Amino acid sequence: MDYLPIFLDIKNKTCLIVGGGQVATRKVMLLLQAGAQVSVVAPELESVLDEYAAHGTINHRAKCFQPEHLHNIALVIAATNDHAINQQVSEAAQERRIPVNVVDNPALCTFIMPSIVDRSPLLIAVSSGGQSPVLARLLRAQLETMIPVAYARIATIAGKFRQRVKQHFTHPAKRRIFWEKILQGPFTEMILAGKDKTAQNYLLQSLQQEKNEPPQGEVYLVGAGPGNPDLLTFRAMRLMQQADVVVYDRLVSTAILDMVRRDATRIYAGKERNRHTLKQESINQLLVRLAQEGKRVLRLKGGDPFIFGRGGEEIETLALNHIPFQVVPGITAASGVSAYAGIPLTHRDYAQSCIFVTGHLKNNTIDLDWPRLACPNQTIVVYMGLLGLPVLSRQLISHGLPSSMPAAIIQQGTTQQQEIVIGTLQTLPNLAATAHLSPPTLIIVGEVVKLHKNLAWFEPALENSKTHLIDMESNG
Repeated sequence: MDYLPIFLDIKNKTCLIVGGGQVATRKVMLLLQAGAQVSVVAPELESVLDEYAAHGTINHRAKCFQPEHLHNIALVIAATNDHAINQQVSEAAQERRIPVNVVDNPALCTFIMPSIVDRSPLLIAVSSGGQSPVLARLLRAQLETMIPVAYARIATIAGKFRQRVKQHFTHPAKRRIFWEKILQGPFTEMILAGKDKTAQNYLLQSLQQEKNEPPQGEVYLVGAGPGNPDLLTFRAMRLMQQADVVVYDRLVSTAILDMVRRDATRIYAGKERNRHTLKQESINQLLVRLAQEGKRVLRLKGGDPFIFGRGGEEIETLALNHIPFQVVPGITAASGVSAYAGIPLTHRDYAQSCIFVTGHLKNNTIDLDWPRLACPNQTIVVYMGLLGLPVLSRQLISHGLPSSMPAAIIQQGTTQQQEIVIGTLQTLPNLAATAHLSPPTLIIVGEVVKLHKNLAWFEPALENSKTHLIDMESNG
C-alpha cells in the first residue's frame, strides 16, 4: 500500500484551513460534517465562507498564513492557488508533526483526502493516492448506487447489540460467525424494507437461540485460478472472506492472497523442486487439526484443486476424519493460460482432442505414455514441465511427432508478468533457456500454437512482459 488508510476522530478539535476560495469551502464543509471546530486563515473569503464566519460557524482570521497559526491545531489543509504558500504551510505543519494536506499536491501531504461514501456510522473511503482523483470519484459514485442509505441504520442497530452479543458468546470466532449469518440474512432485508423494529426483535430472538459453544470447524478447498485475481469465482471470494486460517501453496499469487480476510492466519505450504515446506501427509493432518480446533480453514490452491493439485488426497483425509468440507473449482492453468496466450486448446482444423500431463522430472526422466501423447490432431498441455522440457521434446520427437511441431511455453500466464516463448519441439528448449524463464510455466504442444500470432489479445504492461515469436517454418 502507498498509504495507510485510517479514520481520524476530529470531533471538537480545531482544524485549520488555509485559503478562502471554493476549494477551501468544500474542505470546510467536510470538516464541519466530521464535528471539527474550523478556523480559516485567508485575506478574503468567498460568499459561503463569509456567511459561515458571520454566523460564527467558523473562525476567520483575515490574514496571510503565519506558522504561529498552527498553535493547538489538530489538522491543517492548504487550499490556496499559491504554491509558495502551500509549501510554507506543509513545511511548518510537518515541523510540528501536524497532519497536513495540500490540495492537488500529494508530494506536500502527510495524508490525502479520499472520496467518501457516507452511511454513518458506516464510512467507505476510496483513494487513488492522488494519481487519479477522477477515477476515485467515479468508483465512489458506483458505490453510492450499490449501498443503500439504509445501511446506516443496519450499522447503528448492530452497534446497539454489539455488547450483548459479546457477552453471550465467549468464543470470538462464534461471535463473528453469528454476525456474518445475521448481516447476510433476513435481518438486513427487514431493515432495507423499513421494518427496523421487526429486525431488532429478529436479532434478539436469533441471539437467544444460539448456544454459547465452540464453533464447528470446516475446510474450504478453493481453486485460486492461474494467477489473475479477476478470474476468481464469486464463491471463492465469499469463502476467502470467511476463513479463520488460510493454508496456501506456491502457485497462489500475491494479488490473490491479498484478497483473503486481513486478520486470517496464513500458513505457507508450498512445494518446490527438492524443497517441500510441508509434506503432503503433514498438510492433510494440518487441515484436520485446524478444523478440529473449530476453525474455518481455507485451503487455497493455484489453478483447480482437482487437476494436479492433490485436492482429492486432502478431502479424502478430511472425510475419513469426519471433517465438513466443500470444494470450489478454479480455472485450471491449461484453460486460463492458453486463453490469455491466444492459443485455443482445440480447433476443428488443427486439434480434435486435448490431453493434460505433468512434466515433473524424476531421475532425469519423465514417466509418460509417449506413444499415446505423440498422436496427430491433438494438443498436449504440460504442467510443471520447465526443467524437463529438453526430455519432453526429445521423447515426443523420438515417438513420432515432427521436430517442426509448433510448441509454446508461457510463464506466469494471465498476469501482467506473462511471458510467451514460441518455437518448435526442436527449438523450444534452447529458446526457453535463453529467455531465463522460471516457474510457474505451462507448455503447449500442437498445431494450435500457430494460431497465437493472429489470436493473441491480452496485452500485459509492456515493461513487464515480452513475447518471443519464432518463424517456425525457418526453424523446422
